[in-house]
Amino acid sequence: MITQINRDAIRQRIHARIRAKVAGTGERPRLSVYRSLNHIYAQLIDDQKGETLVAASTLALKVKAGGNVAAAKEIGKAIAEKAVAQGIKKVVYDRGGFLYHGRIKAVADAAREAGLDF
Repeated sequence: MITQINRDAIRQRIHARIRAKVAGTGERPRLSVYRSLNHIYAQLIDDQKGETLVAASTLALKVKAGGNVAAAKEIGKAIAEKAVAQGIKKVVYDRGGFLYHGRIKAVADAAREAGLDF
């Protein structure tokens, strides 16, 4: 009997474990990142109020190729610029259960370069 690996279920379990430890506040919101096959999404979330403060995605920016590291860097830069414009400097990073490399790391590095502290 061959069993299939449900990678998304594994990722969701890891994400639940991360979310048990990571929570965003008004002064230090959570920078949540999600990557799909073709796009990448990032948002700053205040978990105490349950609202999204800032959001950016390759869909919203109309990036030609949204599933690569260059697009991820653009999203990191865009989310950081929007956050700094709202007076947000410090965040906690939520990698969403994804491994910290490739596009997930590119978003974090670009956001740090653009002025976010985490």
